Amino acid sequence: MSDAQQQDDEAASDASITTIDRAARLLTILAAGEAMGMMLTEIARQAGFGKGTTHRVLAALVEVGFVFQNPENRRYRLGSRLTLMAQHARTQELAFRVQPLLDRLAEQTGDTAFCSIREGLSAVCIARATGEFPIRTLTLDVGSRRPLGIGAGSLALLAALPDALVEDSMTKNARLLAAYPVYSPEWLTGRVKEARESGYAQNPGDILPGMGALGMVVGDPMIQPLAALSIAAISERVSPPRKALLLEKLREATDELLTLMR
Repeated sequence: MSDAQQQDDEAASDASITTIDRAARLLTILAAGEAMGMMLTEIARQAGFGKGTTHRVLAALVEVGFVFQNPENRRYRLGSRLTLMAQHARTQELAFRVQPLLDRLAEQTGDTAFCSIREGLSAVCIARATGEFPIRTLTLDVGSRRPLGIGAGSLALLAALPDALVEDSMTKNARLLAAYPVYSPEWLTGRVKEARESGYAQNPGDILPGMGALGMVVGDPMIQPLAALSIAAISERVSPPRKALLLEKLREATDELLTLMR
């Protein structure tokens, strides 16, 4: 590569970095702005850019969905794509934080440990660890999705929601819940009540005969749950007196995860 070509490449790289810096500055300003959005003039003033530069960068951000411009009042605000990216970033952070805890749970118990989060009307498994007990309960893969209430972790998430959201979830998930004959609305309502009273959710083999699980929500049950941790094993290993040990380990892990995420 000639010196001239190298200089051209470096200049192009510097220009790209400058554009990224400008975009990041505008996004930061919009994030701190009012919910109704901001006018171009105010954004340019806070950024210290000319109106032409500010408009060009904002137009590019609108094009990729990072910024939204209301056509009625011409105000700019953060776009929905950024919201989705933020949700994914938080999920990745949670999965990163929880994996060592799941590994420890699996090592301590010999069974399979899961972490699930709520996404709308579903519970999604974001992390898993398997213990050394010969019979493994691999009922969920990372990325597996179930209607809220199906499985111990999913039930723990459902039980942590306000009554109105519980009813809304069961109504809207009615068709999906029908695939699990045991999970009638009345039966699931009873399980939610039990989970709230005991502080944990239990699946005594309703999905797969001979397989049981315990689940515990992470966070204050009176607010939106952060996640749920669960342990699954053959039914004999989730029965008293071993059940008390599993609940103790689950409680330790949920408390530690809440502290880490705070």
